[in-house]
Formats: sequence, structure tokens, C-alpha cells
Amino acid sequence: MTCVVGLEQGGVVYIGADSAAVSRERLRSRADPKAFRVGPYVLGFTTSFRMGDVLRYSFAPPEPPTRGLARFMATAFVDAARAAFKEAGVATNTAGVESCGAFLVGVRGRLFTVESDYQIGAERAGFHAVGSGDQVALGALFATARVRDPRARLRLALAAAERFTSDVRRPWRIVVGGGR
Repeated sequence: MTCVVGLEQGGVVYIGADSAAVSRERLRSRADPKAFRVGPYVLGFTTSFRMGDVLRYSFAPPEPPTRGLARFMATAFVDAARAAFKEAGVATNTAGVESCGAFLVGVRGRLFTVESDYQIGAERAGFHAVGSGDQVALGALFATARVRDPRARLRLALAAAERFTSDVRRPWRIVVGGGR
């Protein structure tokens, strides 16, 4: 349904997203962004625009620490996100297994992925992508490692995902934040 890409560079996180909304055979271009800032965080979501609304308008993420960031993300941050999703009715429960959509989070110069099972991940490569165009975008980010402009890399990754998947569409939105 989408492609959201993130990149760490120079102590800052860049997140880019497309504008597609896909439901079966329907494809729309949404004006409401899939990437945005919330306090010291930069976020980009997939799966559900309702989940994106909760992240953007209802979620009150805790203040990130200066040390122990990975532990904080896997505990306090994800627990706060889960609580917001449950309260808003966004979290799903299938056979006793709770889940949400995937999203990227940038904070304190680090990029994290929150997977649908609330697992927190951090890629060694310093970039990641989620959504239906993720594999194409990851290949483009790998191939553009020598491109110095992070916004250009994200635009190239999104353009590649648009060209080679059916669920990714312009315009792109690139948000910068999540710095130290």
C-alpha cells in the first residue's frame, strides 16, 4: 500500500513517504502525510491512515533519554504507542495476538522500525524501508550510498518503488528531524 523510507546521516534522521492509499483495486493519492514530526520524533507509517492519525494527533510519546535509547524504544516508547493504539481501537487482536501497522521512528539521530508485532529494530546500514515498495527502495538506498544528499537518496528510493511496484505514488513528503 505504500513506501516509507528512512535514513540516518550526520546525527539527523530523514524520513520520506509516498502519498498512495490502496484498497484492493482502488488507488488514491492522499493529501494527509504519512511522514511527520511529533515533538523530538520524526515518524513515517504504513498500513492504516487511522493509525497514522493516532500517531500524529493522539500519541504523546515519552521524552527520549540521552542514554539507553534502544532499551527505551523497546520498552517505554513501544508501550506508549501500544496504549494509544488500544485506546483508539487501532490495535488488532487475532487469536490472542495483538498487532498494528509498521512504522519508522527517528529520534536522537537514530532510525528505528516498529514492526506489526511491536518489535523494535535498528538496521546496521543506517537506512530502512517499510511498506509494499520496501524491497525496491532498500535496493535503491544501497545503490545510492555515494550520493551525499540524503533527500536525493530518499527521492530516488521512492521513485524506484513507484516505478517497480503498483502501490506507490507521488508526491513524496520528506521530513527531517530526530536529531541529537
